[in-house]
Amino acid sequence: MRLSNRWLAFALALAAGPAARAQVTLDARASHVVIPSARSFPLLRGMPPMVIESVEADVRIVDHVASTTLDVALRNPAPTPAEAILLLPVPAGAAVSAFAFEGPAPEPTARLLPEAEARSLYDSIVAKVRDPALLEFAGYQLVRSSLFPVPAGGTQRVRLTWETVLESDGNRVDYVLPRSESLDARCPWRVTVAVSSATPVSTVYSPSHAVRVRRDAPGRLAADTGAAPALLEPGPFLLSAILEEREGVNASLFAYPDPKVGGGYFLLVAGLPANLDAMRRQSLSREVIVVIDRSGSMAGPKMDQVRAAALQVIEGLAPGEAFNIVDYSSAVALFAPKPVAKSEKSIAEARAYLAALRPSGGTNIHDALVEALRQGSEGSVPRLGIVLFLTDGLPTVGRTRESEIRELVEKANPHLRRVFTFGVGSDVNAPLLDRVAEATRAKSTYVLPKEDVEVKVGEVFRQLYGPVLASPVLETIGPDGAVSTRRVRELVPAVPTDLFDGDRLVVLGQYADGAPLRFRLSGDYFRQPKTFAFDFDLKSATTRNAFVPRLWATRRIAELVDQIRQAGADVAGGPAAAGSTVFADPKLRELTDEIVRLSTEFGVLSEYTAFLATEGSDLGDLARQIETCQIQLERRAVQTRSGVAGVNQSMNINYGKQQAWRNYSNTWVDENLNVVETTGVRQVCDRTFFRRGDKWVDSGTLVAGQEPAPDSIVEFGSLEHGKLLEALVKEGRQGVLSLPEDTLIRCDGKNVLVRNK
Repeated sequence: MRLSNRWLAFALALAAGPAARAQVTLDARASHVVIPSARSFPLLRGMPPMVIESVEADVRIVDHVASTTLDVALRNPAPTPAEAILLLPVPAGAAVSAFAFEGPAPEPTARLLPEAEARSLYDSIVAKVRDPALLEFAGYQLVRSSLFPVPAGGTQRVRLTWETVLESDGNRVDYVLPRSESLDARCPWRVTVAVSSATPVSTVYSPSHAVRVRRDAPGRLAADTGAAPALLEPGPFLLSAILEEREGVNASLFAYPDPKVGGGYFLLVAGLPANLDAMRRQSLSREVIVVIDRSGSMAGPKMDQVRAAALQVIEGLAPGEAFNIVDYSSAVALFAPKPVAKSEKSIAEARAYLAALRPSGGTNIHDALVEALRQGSEGSVPRLGIVLFLTDGLPTVGRTRESEIRELVEKANPHLRRVFTFGVGSDVNAPLLDRVAEATRAKSTYVLPKEDVEVKVGEVFRQLYGPVLASPVLETIGPDGAVSTRRVRELVPAVPTDLFDGDRLVVLGQYADGAPLRFRLSGDYFRQPKTFAFDFDLKSATTRNAFVPRLWATRRIAELVDQIRQAGADVAGGPAAAGSTVFADPKLRELTDEIVRLSTEFGVLSEYTAFLATEGSDLGDLARQIETCQIQLERRAVQTRSGVAGVNQSMNINYGKQQAWRNYSNTWVDENLNVVETTGVRQVCDRTFFRRGDKWVDSGTLVAGQEPAPDSIVEFGSLEHGKLLEALVKEGRQGVLSLPEDTLIRCDGKNVLVRNK
């Protein structure tokens, strides 16, 4: 794009007092206010809003200073030119360094408005357009540009650059790009971030968006939002860089205070060293057993892809690493009695062995696992045992009971091999493959119809250079230096998985009080026992870390659903047909109660609780909500274990268990593999709102699910409304007033109905 060369320097405005706030007015010529972080607001009745077509944010973080360049594309759908004011919320302390737009126009001007003056401008705009969506950014500084024309039916591009000194918490540096939390703000934002530091960067983490990360050097990392859905995910863009303050594993802690749980919620994120060179990775020797399903259903392209995938894995081993091949149908066969070292000779023999495989017979999953797990290791060098287990069907031969196969892996794995399962197609027992993988600190992968087996297996195996930290154990240490079981609870995951190169550890839980937390992370670090200790002061706990309890609830719900699903291992298609149900067990009924409670409190909905967001659902009838949830769980999680409708549940549950970023839209994959999102529930700041009739109801106002009568009613734009906004700004919760319809909120122990119409 061609931008004007008239780059301008901006004078930083001084904080304005109450008297100055009254003097801020809108230019009479303005027809639109454009807030790229939210949307466009017409100031003249009958005019269509401008369209924010795209926003590209280029962020450069050098040590503790960030430079942000925002490139905004606007389109004017009206038949006449439009005069627009651009308002951009920026963090406190921002300094604008450049501003330009393309096309013929008067000299552009812009200035940075401090918080008080920005609030005055907000007041004048809100009074004119009467739209509560503007209130979300009250309390921020604002960049206000001069009037600029957008031609009739044409486009305009605007570019703005500002610098900020970033906040830090110990070895963590935090970046924030303000954006609307509204699901209605669906303009695509492409964010790219380059991080460089004199101190090596252990890892970067975004709790707000799924980002792709690339390491260029120990002190340089790049991240970006990639493709949809991250491009459309609303909410502020948050990114934290964890610097290496010590050798080995480095960690940081986000904390959210909540008296309801006796302390609050925490998120621990740990990263590996930045300078993991190839030699150190290869020193972690692997022993890989590829288990291939050669039943009759594998005939055709699937068998060809599996052969290619197996060969790709074997040839990808380092010299001296070991492998074996187990192939099975009704019976089980082996390439060698035990794993063999990789060599030119063994590779040639493996290639010939794979070429001779012919599909036929049934599917003896139990005996194939027995052979893969019981083999002794090759040589005397300790190796990491990895099993890549592929199947395209249900167990039909030998021992076929799901619980029996599951128990085999849990109790008869003498060499502690990690079993990475691959479901090829949809006719697989998805809960079984999930449990086999999880019980061995591995993961399950599903190769959907029309996907390539070789590609999927290769993607997983490329990550398995060997774990940098194997068999990690996370413990909480009390003031006396002993392991404590009282300081934290409800950890998810309860057992961390191995950390491979490029991985990071994310653990969430609840803490009991405000005393400092100390964790001990131990495991085999480059094949040597190693312990890392981390101490965290909870004084930095803040409600602005609202993503922490939501992520905890997301993972917790996924674990509870999986417990019910696994409990139905031998019920589905069996005794249940005669009227038996897993919910005859009172412990499983309690799990359903907890799923409904967490879904209602945190607004984390799934395919089993989506009914909570429908307007016809009575949040006050808890018994009916629990019954409906049980019906959904029985029909789907328990009874549907194979087919596309079984695989989609595994995809959703596994995704939920690993959730590391907010999912405002409550998206999941339905039983037809379509992406679904829920619009009847909104998460704003740290609050959850359900739409009921013509208003939004804060879940915090509900008592035993009942919607209460308001203690007071506040009219939009009134003096009381302004006081309420001031109070919420101090808490960082002003966004709860931005919902467009009437809103029932909980504030200072009172239920307040805000009338926005």
